[in-house]
Amino acid sequence: MRAASLLLLAGGSLLAACTANEPAPAPTPAVQKIGSCEALTGLALKDGKVDAATSLAGGAMVNLEAGKPGLPAPAAFCRVQATLSPVPGSSIKVEVWLPERAGWNGKLLGAGNGGFGANMLLPSLLMRGAVQKGYAAVGTDMGHVSEADVDASWALNAPEKVRDYGWRANHVGAETAKQVIAAYYEGPLAASYFHGCSDGGRQALTLAQRYPADYDAIIAGAPAMPWTRMASAFANNAVTANKPGGDLSMAKLKLLQAASLGQCDALDGVKDGVIDDPRACHFDPAKLACKGGEGADCLTPGEVATAKLFYEGPKTADGKSFYPGFAPGAEAEAGTWSQWLTGKTSQHVKFGTAFFRYFVHANPDWQLSNFNLERDYALAKARVGGDLDADRTDLGAFYKRGGKLILYHGWNDAGIPAQNTVDYYERLVAANPKAASTSVRLFMVPGMSHCLAGPGPNNFDPLAALDGWRRGGPAPERIIATKYDNDLFAYIGLPAKAGRTRPLCAFPKVAKWDSKGSTDDAASFTCEAPGK
Repeated sequence: MRAASLLLLAGGSLLAACTANEPAPAPTPAVQKIGSCEALTGLALKDGKVDAATSLAGGAMVNLEAGKPGLPAPAAFCRVQATLSPVPGSSIKVEVWLPERAGWNGKLLGAGNGGFGANMLLPSLLMRGAVQKGYAAVGTDMGHVSEADVDASWALNAPEKVRDYGWRANHVGAETAKQVIAAYYEGPLAASYFHGCSDGGRQALTLAQRYPADYDAIIAGAPAMPWTRMASAFANNAVTANKPGGDLSMAKLKLLQAASLGQCDALDGVKDGVIDDPRACHFDPAKLACKGGEGADCLTPGEVATAKLFYEGPKTADGKSFYPGFAPGAEAEAGTWSQWLTGKTSQHVKFGTAFFRYFVHANPDWQLSNFNLERDYALAKARVGGDLDADRTDLGAFYKRGGKLILYHGWNDAGIPAQNTVDYYERLVAANPKAASTSVRLFMVPGMSHCLAGPGPNNFDPLAALDGWRRGGPAPERIIATKYDNDLFAYIGLPAKAGRTRPLCAFPKVAKWDSKGSTDDAASFTCEAPGK
């Protein structure tokens, strides 16, 4: 789901039953050291074999889909491709990218996928950056191939594919990567990390909850969880936004953004087109309600109702909050409300329809117009919640082995509400305050959209922060983010021009300007408690 622009409960007896019924892990077969990259071809793996191993020079094109352009290799590496079938009905494509032996830093990065998965494109973006830094890297297709990350037709009456997607693919991917690394490199694996955003963030939390020994430390960005509740909110938003008179045009989105920024942009002392901490902004769209009939500069009752839903989030029949709403300040930004929330082809329409059609009702003809929030959420949770939801707060096994977790989320995200990650972090702290204080950090990113891009500085390096922390350094309290002229290029390691910088502060602290230095320079900001 990493910006469909590019990308895009665990809990309870159902999860316990699923976990209890999992077969005991088979011992990893011993392997002899293999001299060349190509000699890895045919290597027997726990759940399959290596289909191909190819040496690629730096700059060579890495083609992930036949007939589609790829990206240049950031450095020379050995590309290992494997197919795993841990159970009948399962077929998981895995790629392990191995830097040249002299350049390997001794560590592994697992890369999450996005949306409903589709291919290797999204994980390859993270893998590309990892190889550039000397990491071995692994990613999977989540156990299926489809045309787009909003396509869930593969899940129709396919319970093993749902389990691959929900929790198994990244686990067997980690096992495979470690076996291939042991066969290829002389030295042992020193550390293994995982990074995913959006559904990749859900995958990251799933690993910490289900398979705490797979990775030593984990980065979870904008986690799509708990999936069944989130998808129900998507469907509810889609139904409401498309009621007659309820859709918000781009002109009305611009009206909302101008008003919300006008009220709240300068609350942090810096007027820069970004609301630094939207929790301090209490914007009410009703202030824009038309007084004497419809007009271009006001909102009709239906438009006010839709805007209120988006800001406040869905509610149950008795008025209780069901899922958080979206922060103000990004209503008309590219890749935000107009892409995710409004119109008949929004991402929430696509994801909500596909999820309930193929995962829940097993009916390709099911229509979003039949959706009922409380009824369909209960059904979704009962049928697939144990495989897909990832909001457990008991990370005891992960903490016990020294695991570290970095969470992050962009406040301008219009795909998954940023408040959802704040809420989960606060539940983690409440569940185990001592462990969370030494093992978990949350970084909120002002002005960042879904996983990347947006008007605020949004390119930062959580991996470097995580690595230093896991190796015995202090917990990260401040990470520098940069705004580029092309944020996507910068994210995947292609040339881009750097602009302003800003510190990201460990939650609940926020960046405070010193009122003297340049507001485009992170050095002019300190991390302080909100309200100081």
